[in-house]
Amino acid sequence: MALHLNARIIKVFSEHPLPNETDHVKLYLMRHGPAEDRADSGLDSDRPLTPAGRERVRLVAKALLDADEGPAQVVSSPLVRAVQTAEIVAIKTKLGARGGAVEVRRELSPGGEAAPFVRRLPSEGRKRILLVGHEPDLSELLSALLGSSDKAFDKAMVVSLQLSETGRPRLRFVLDPKTLQFETFDA
Repeated sequence: MALHLNARIIKVFSEHPLPNETDHVKLYLMRHGPAEDRADSGLDSDRPLTPAGRERVRLVAKALLDADEGPAQVVSSPLVRAVQTAEIVAIKTKLGARGGAVEVRRELSPGGEAAPFVRRLPSEGRKRILLVGHEPDLSELLSALLGSSDKAFDKAMVVSLQLSETGRPRLRFVLDPKTLQFETFDA
């Protein structure tokens, strides 16, 4: 199933390259924070973040803000753990004070169609956008964007890409959620 989904994402990007754009889009891909094993409702989609998960997300968001990498917009999967992650990032990075907002999109649900959404970002004028999603979808999206990638997303991990005018995404950094260290990549 994962190979089929990944092939579908790669096909979307090869058939529809990113539009030319004079400015770069900073894209941040973030996996939701650590969540409870079960929800009271019994539904996986209702699982909330654990207290330790909330704290990990706060620390990651603070690291982004301290590095002047706060997003202008946050877009989340509709699952509770992802929305909670997005809300914590928004609060900690003072998103509202900077005119940003949190948006919930079905495309970021497990098995969703995130690739077409990402492809539209430059034409929509979005410049610094953080997407909160799930594994293995984020790894597959990252692989499709870069052509290949062996990065698996730890919970609350952030990978930043630059979507350029040439349509060739470039890896900017990986923020390790446990050490809060940035691994940067040269242009």
